[in-house]
Amino acid sequence: MPRNIRRFSLLFLVLMIVFSGLLTACGAKSSVEDHDLAMASLDDMPLDVNTAPVAVQQAYQFNVANRDVMTQLPCYCGCGAMGHTSNYSCYVSAVDADGKVKYDTHALGCSICVDITQDAMRLLQQDKTVSEIKAYVDQTYAQYGPSNMP
Repeated sequence: MPRNIRRFSLLFLVLMIVFSGLLTACGAKSSVEDHDLAMASLDDMPLDVNTAPVAVQQAYQFNVANRDVMTQLPCYCGCGAMGHTSNYSCYVSAVDADGKVKYDTHALGCSICVDITQDAMRLLQQDKTVSEIKAYVDQTYAQYGPSNMP
């Protein structure tokens, strides 16, 4: 077989593998559809959140809807220096008297914040308690920096 045909065949094969992987990913359900956790709507969230990767969107949705859980979990990305006091505060800076959320954009660019939230979501689905989740977060993320919880 001539060299150019072999190259074309190899390139075609690689492109087909990549393309089929993309189709599979597009057809896959996101984890939001696979659980019964409380999630806030993306409709009221800033454009930056709505255009973020799905894992980041889910983290914002989960934090807003689960303040009672997420205020008990620390973050280890170093955000304590920014005044953050829990993983929740990486996403939400304030909630006014009318319930309107003021978003913190920190978690948009912080994989540690998002990973902690995704772990909390997964562990809640496994029926872990908040205390068990906090112990897991402490054990897993303390290597990255100090806790932002007093």
